[in-house]
Amino acid sequence: MIGPVLSDRRLLFVTGKGGVGKTTVAAGLALMLAEEGKRVLAVEIDAKGDLSASYEIPPVGFEPVKVTPQLCVMAMDTEASLREYLRLNLKIPVVGRIGPLASAFDFVATAAPGVKEILTVGKICWEVRERNYDVVVVDAPATGHIVAQLAAPESIAELVRVGPIRNQSKWMSELLNDPATTGVVITTTAEEMPITESLELMTRLDRETSVDLAGIVVNRVLPERFGPREASAFRALSDADHLEWVASQLPQGASAVVEATRLATQLRRNRSGRLDVLRERVGATTPLYYLPELFTRAEGLRMTRQVATHLAEELG
Repeated sequence: MIGPVLSDRRLLFVTGKGGVGKTTVAAGLALMLAEEGKRVLAVEIDAKGDLSASYEIPPVGFEPVKVTPQLCVMAMDTEASLREYLRLNLKIPVVGRIGPLASAFDFVATAAPGVKEILTVGKICWEVRERNYDVVVVDAPATGHIVAQLAAPESIAELVRVGPIRNQSKWMSELLNDPATTGVVITTTAEEMPITESLELMTRLDRETSVDLAGIVVNRVLPERFGPREASAFRALSDADHLEWVASQLPQGASAVVEATRLATQLRRNRSGRLDVLRERVGATTPLYYLPELFTRAEGLRMTRQVATHLAEELG
């Protein structure tokens, strides 16, 4: 059974192997939802990401910054999240840096799995539960780290059997495990390693968490410019036995164009084969969304808008 449409969720974690355009997809998705009229919070967790650059604004901190009337952006900060947790849940006012308390927290977090992660995912879940925004889009860590964050509330619940922390872990788990509310979006490209990591992450999400996979975004899909007949002609023209003759018959530099086109066509065919493997492994219950290769030098907000437009078209 196919779950709720991706754009109907209230919490989306965007992840993927480094270098596949995860942050760009997260930024574009948040902008697309904001342009639909929803109040959106885009959250940067991955320290290697640069979500603010996608909107051409200075680096952001723990306090949300408004980018458009409907879109705010913030970056997670563990100490600031701990300070907010103490203030909201334990009614302890904290002024300035929390110094020794933070050091003690780091010691406990090293010994107990899920403690640091719970502050990150807890802040995000709190924003969703309080309905401060219609949607929260998270530029999450890469595939190797996202599972620990999503499993953090249940890990803490196993350590703490009673009390307020147990109760808070419970409602976080319920929110994360509700497919009508929360989903993971895996970003990949049609290349061997990213697809392999994406399939491994699918397995881990299913085995180690109860969080729903909302969809897979295949980024940088090459367009189909030529059919089999043209591809065959390019192969023949660039064949080593004919290359000298071809070079003599074509204008200077034209043979290089033919060779480049042949290679581009072959690359498109190879990636198409890997996409077939991905479709087969994913099955019919998980939506696949395709973003084209953007043959442009555009960066920042211009590229983010292009991604948002293509995502809107894919989601229909």
